[in-house]
Amino acid sequence: MFPQLVTVRHRRSSGRRLRLYLPVVPVLVVLSPLLLLAAAAGLVACVVFRVSPVGALCGIWQLVWALPGTRFEIEQGRTSVLVSVR
Repeated sequence: MFPQLVTVRHRRSSGRRLRLYLPVVPVLVVLSPLLLLAAAAGLVACVVFRVSPVGALCGIWQLVWALPGTRFEIEQGRTSVLVSVR
């Protein structure tokens, strides 16, 4: 299942908390011009490093498909960041 929502929680060293909800599809629509540039750069990188573009695309698709349910948690001192993909 394609990820639908990314939740980012940030706790600053002062104790203040910030929570952001990012819907994936609208963000992709807004950033689509940059995605086209990234796709072109990826195609050039595949040619330079002699990697199959179809194989690279399959690998990226499998990575995106496996993202729902993933949690990234980073803590350093009194600051922490939690990213949850649903």
